Amino acid sequence: MGPAPTISILTLFFNADIVVKGVLLLLLAASVWSWAVIIEKLWRVGAVSRAVGVHEARAARARSADELNTGGEHGRDPAGEVLTAGLEESLVALASGAESAGERRERVERAMRLALNGEMRRLETNLPYLATLGSAAPFIGLFGTVWGIMRSFAGIAAANNTSLAVVAPGIAEALFATAMGLAAAIPAVVAYNKITVELGRLAGRMQGLIGRYGGLLARAAAGA
Repeated sequence: MGPAPTISILTLFFNADIVVKGVLLLLLAASVWSWAVIIEKLWRVGAVSRAVGVHEARAARARSADELNTGGEHGRDPAGEVLTAGLEESLVALASGAESAGERRERVERAMRLALNGEMRRLETNLPYLATLGSAAPFIGLFGTVWGIMRSFAGIAAANNTSLAVVAPGIAEALFATAMGLAAAIPAVVAYNKITVELGRLAGRMQGLIGRYGGLLARAAAGA
């Protein structure tokens, strides 16, 4: 007896039905795009986290608003945009001069919270795609599997032969679609959960910065 024949991925793909091929190509394209989103999001979240760390260190050292405003060089990172919004609102409050210290602080912090909401929405761009792929990809793969098995059974009936050599290739082609669905879904789900948790932590850290900066900027607007 010679060695058992091996079935490669390419062989499975080229021998598959046109519908199964379409499912496989769809899942492949979705997986490639999801990896692009994952890599971009992880890099972006890491960069923002480092930038927030810089602002946290600056806020911990600061004893007045003057120490926060380093020539307006907060940067273009989300935390910098949030703090810039607070600084600009404090200048407006300083010009008005008709508010109490508490009102000025609430005004400054409200401006920063609104800016934070906008920045978080931008950071969350494409995350729903990962969630959708994670939930839909296994079902898309399952559809390809069901279709492939139906085709295999039709082929078995036409050949009037139920030997394993006849059955196995068609079943393998069908199950390949499910494997592709899982391969696309699992990284998307894991990355979605990780990125969502990291964004929640970043939002909490920036909320802390808002409280620290809001107090300093409100005192500056009050003339302290």
